Amino acid sequence: MTATRPTTGADPRAGAYDAAAARVARAVVDEYSTSFGWACRLLGPDARDHVRAVYALVRVADEVVDDVDASLTTEERTALLDAYERETAAAVARGHSTDLVVHGFARTARRFGIDAELIDPFFASMRTDLTVREHDAESMAVYVHGSAEVVGLMCLRVFVGGDDDAYAHLAPGAARLGAAFQKVNFLRDLADDLDDRGRAYFPGVHGDLDDATRDVLLDDVDADLAAASAAIDGLPRSSRLAVRVAHDLFAELSRRLRATPAAELRRRRVRVPDAVKARLVAAAVLRERVRRSS
Repeated sequence: MTATRPTTGADPRAGAYDAAAARVARAVVDEYSTSFGWACRLLGPDARDHVRAVYALVRVADEVVDDVDASLTTEERTALLDAYERETAAAVARGHSTDLVVHGFARTARRFGIDAELIDPFFASMRTDLTVREHDAESMAVYVHGSAEVVGLMCLRVFVGGDDDAYAHLAPGAARLGAAFQKVNFLRDLADDLDDRGRAYFPGVHGDLDDATRDVLLDDVDADLAAASAAIDGLPRSSRLAVRVAHDLFAELSRRLRATPAAELRRRRVRVPDAVKARLVAAAVLRERVRRSS
């Protein structure tokens, strides 16, 4: 006797495919970012897989630009990125992709209202990395918006469950947190960007970085972090702790960057030791418990 497909309820195969996409996104997060992986584990279960889906798509696009097969030409990388963007747009429109990372992102985008207003600037910034070697203040602002601020806004869409009013209220803080993360990573990756990739993200910083310039750059980062911190308390309970931990980890990175002679930033990547990360997580958990009990 031939089995018949149920006429009601979700097809279990679709659930299995979504679950496979979620597992792939988690693997990407765990492979590429210890700090982000820690923060994701602190998210509520309803948000966790969706934020990982956002990060996984972002990470793969970044890999196309920078780290996939060193023999690829700029033209070949551009073609790969263009194809990835087209597949992402098509998947968001139809709700399915044969690429599991894209499928997971499309599922998240459709559920929470992540649309071309956020997706297009992201891919535009990724494309900039293939052609622009030196930024001025204006082009850097546009780049940071597309590469980082919109990623924070995508995550915010998930955190507020697609609530437009909550999103509008918290969006400035989310954007500034994304910007702070990006600028910190620019300083951490200064040697790789300048020496290996030939990119100067910070206007006027082409060679050796002096301590005074480092401090000016970090003053800007710390202002972004302060603005973001004020907005974190307005996040839903399910995401507030995780975002606070991410904020505090990058604030610690900023402090360590400021304490590192600028000349050393061209020679080594500043990191937060795992023991310090654990302490920061524990402190954030304690503060959140106190808040909930008061």
